[in-house]
Amino acid sequence: MNANKPIRVLQVLTIMNRGGAESMIMNYYRNIDRTKVQFDFLLHRKDKGAFDDEIKALGGRIYRLDPINPVRFFKYKKELRHFFKKHQSYSIVHSHLNALSSFVLEEARRHGVNIRIAHSHTAVDPKSLNKLLKRHTDRKAIIKKYLQHMIRQRVARSATHFLTCSSKAGNWLFPGVPKERIQILNNAIDSSNFQYNQETRSKIRKVLGLEGKKIIGHVGIFKEEKNHIFLIDIFKNICQKNNDYHLLLVGDGPLKEKVKTKVEAEKLTKSVSFLGLRADIADLLQGMDLFVFPSIYEGLPVSLIEAQGAGLTIFCSDRVTQEVDITGLIEFIPLKKDPAFWADKILSAPKYSRKNTLIELQKGKYDIKENARLLSDFYLKKYHDLFAK
Repeated sequence: MNANKPIRVLQVLTIMNRGGAESMIMNYYRNIDRTKVQFDFLLHRKDKGAFDDEIKALGGRIYRLDPINPVRFFKYKKELRHFFKKHQSYSIVHSHLNALSSFVLEEARRHGVNIRIAHSHTAVDPKSLNKLLKRHTDRKAIIKKYLQHMIRQRVARSATHFLTCSSKAGNWLFPGVPKERIQILNNAIDSSNFQYNQETRSKIRKVLGLEGKKIIGHVGIFKEEKNHIFLIDIFKNICQKNNDYHLLLVGDGPLKEKVKTKVEAEKLTKSVSFLGLRADIADLLQGMDLFVFPSIYEGLPVSLIEAQGAGLTIFCSDRVTQEVDITGLIEFIPLKKDPAFWADKILSAPKYSRKNTLIELQKGKYDIKENARLLSDFYLKKYHDLFAK
């Protein structure tokens, strides 16, 4: 232990693009005291991610492995074993791979890593997966979720500490682990960056060419669980009654082209914008009027915290944990209701003036400044306890 150098924590993820878990850990990384705690990243893609340059600028190191693939699993295990054999300086490994964390943390245990943190970012409902398997075509992704659901109990055997974004996500990934051992780490944001600003709103709407429109927004990866096809059906019903609306879809993913095909088939091309991966989410949220989020399952979405930070009215699936509602701006709608029901709810919403939600986010403990300090203290205490024994 060198008191003059920060401890280095190995964060384990898939690829550092603008996904929920990745955005969350970057929020912490930007705000943590890097003179005390430094992050390095073990990633499971050879491709460059959106955050890679920023990670290096902040002093982090990036290591890459191939994806976890059942076909070449033994080769993967060999690569993982070689990694930990070569990098024996890590005392803390923090894995964000949900059930697949068991593979990384087990290998870390074998190589003497004393602090092995499993972090749950989702709650996979097997009933929802059954419905998805019947309704959609991305069977490879759904089967992967099934495998995660089946092996999740292995995480408890290899982890020493358990973090989660919500109680629901913790209960899913850590069955059998006493509740007192599971600690919630909030998907916190820099709430000051998201507070409503009329000037920014006017500017972004002008840039998008959507002045005078009522803008519905959604931010999320194009995967089955985000339920984009259902969202398009909701929007179609809205447009049939009021053509003043425009839909902004922010994100990327494997089902993006399928959703575009759906939009074209419904003749909604002029009313739907696909904005791709964006670094200016805070500004885009200012330009929106409503946020619609009909997910089939979630942990606790960062995008809903950000939307609340921007003071947006939100219509959200009842499959999302109600822990996410920290401002009273979210209306939960049963996912079993049809798109026409959702559309009527949205169209009949009372007129609402945007408000500053900074105090509410701070009281709800979703502001990043305090949460980054708490995470730093967590790492430091566990690390120093090793040398106190």
